[in-house]
Amino acid sequence: MDKKIRILVAKPGLDGHDRGAKVMAAAFRDAGMEVIYTGLRQTPEMIVEAGIQEDVDVIALSILSGAHMTIFPAVLKLMKEKGLTDVLLTGGGIIPGEEAEELETMGVGRLFGPGTPTSVPIEYIREWVAGRRTE
Repeated sequence: MDKKIRILVAKPGLDGHDRGAKVMAAAFRDAGMEVIYTGLRQTPEMIVEAGIQEDVDVIALSILSGAHMTIFPAVLKLMKEKGLTDVLLTGGGIIPGEEAEELETMGVGRLFGPGTPTSVPIEYIREWVAGRRTE
């Protein structure tokens, strides 16, 4: 039997709008993934520590507050410091295209905006994890 993909869904910062994160957590679960949802108002340190404790394959952040250019790099930096170099950092929210490209250049995975069908990030994560597991 294949090992299930373990994904941490986190809602960092002060943004209290978590409907999208909950929808994606349910979609990941329905797609057969093991989901750990951290809830609202998580710090980068809390997110990375939860990722370590839960031995996840993926950390997915939902950011609607406009703080994506601060939070994604902070989480990525902590992931590298803690040795989580084999964990995908991805997510979504209100992120302009040019800023998403800049974050991807830094090492953040693909980012998804409002209206993206849930099947798109699910397939992206499956392909990314499958690529890692065959290396």
